[in-house]
Amino acid sequence: MVFWLISFLVCCAVVLYNYAGYAVIARLITPRTAPLPEPGDEQLPGVSFIVAAYNEEDCIAEKIANCLELDYPREKIEFLFISDGSTDRTEAIVRSHPAIRSLHKPQRQGKSAALNRAVGEATEEILICTDANTVLNRDAIRKIVRHYQDPTIGGVAGEKKVLTSTGSDEVGQAEGLYWKYESFLKKVDAACYSVVGAAGELFSYRRNLYEPIASNVILDDFVSSMKVTQRGYRIAYEPGACAMELPSFSITDEQKRKVRIAAGGFQSIGMLKGLFAFWRHPRLSFLYISHRVLRWAVSPFCLIGAFLAGGMLAIRGAGLFYTLLFIGQCCFYGLAALAAFRPSFRKLKPAKLAYYFAFMNYCAILGFFRYLEGSQSAAWEKVRRATA
Repeated sequence: MVFWLISFLVCCAVVLYNYAGYAVIARLITPRTAPLPEPGDEQLPGVSFIVAAYNEEDCIAEKIANCLELDYPREKIEFLFISDGSTDRTEAIVRSHPAIRSLHKPQRQGKSAALNRAVGEATEEILICTDANTVLNRDAIRKIVRHYQDPTIGGVAGEKKVLTSTGSDEVGQAEGLYWKYESFLKKVDAACYSVVGAAGELFSYRRNLYEPIASNVILDDFVSSMKVTQRGYRIAYEPGACAMELPSFSITDEQKRKVRIAAGGFQSIGMLKGLFAFWRHPRLSFLYISHRVLRWAVSPFCLIGAFLAGGMLAIRGAGLFYTLLFIGQCCFYGLAALAAFRPSFRKLKPAKLAYYFAFMNYCAILGFFRYLEGSQSAAWEKVRRATA
């Protein structure tokens, strides 16, 4: 009985700490900072704007139009598009725009190789990387570069927003709610010390801090941003710079994406072992372990442990309190299962949230085994996107 009780309490404590508790602690230890001034045009730094695209003929013209509409002095920005290995019209569309510099190669060597080559060709001091299937708000670049007035800032993460789609939208609303939660945590992390890992939809860093990415890295954006923090710089968060994209077309497409991210998360934990050294960067280690390591590597298994231990406590008569907790778990996962096998239940918000929460942790466990097998390719497998 004691073993199951301790197991249950530890598993529950880890999950609650990971999803909410650490954010409360981070808010309590957050120092106060003054707001950043808005620099004038003459003070703005030069920007190399990099877009990596692979077979994106459906959206690349819209991406180019969005880039050329961004509010930033034209003489201070260069646009670099890499479409290595594309077999559709992506490269031809890019070349048809004289304001865009195409860095196309016929061989596909992966996004990491493409980014390494683009950075080598970049001439400006600030790099901004974004995905081909996202659009940015007009003043996104100005919002990002103002953070570089602070010499301790090595990079800036933008905010990802999931657009509304037509059709069944079985992924969009749940993913949108999840990213609102993630955005809140990023604000907490950045205010406390630094964002712990940027998303590739919109990320910026100083060019002199860029480290070439190995070809086998799955989450190039996450690893490269954390390499910046390992060098003693912070990653700022700019919610006013938004990368907007459509959700995955279906839950099957979303599962491919989530499993890949989870496998990459386990790989990055092994690659970033230095971040466990609390004595070197205590705030960074605290945020990284609390937000990322526990989310990827510990919480999914603790959820299973809490369910099994809770069931044993209820069966062995540990008391009404533990019996009710186990019944609550059964109801939660039962709701998720109903939503999984009866899509009509996903119209109910509680069922949708339970389903997506269980789905994310299921994908994390699949990603763990894929990482152990070494079967996850570093090359991005394009997923279908919903219609706007």
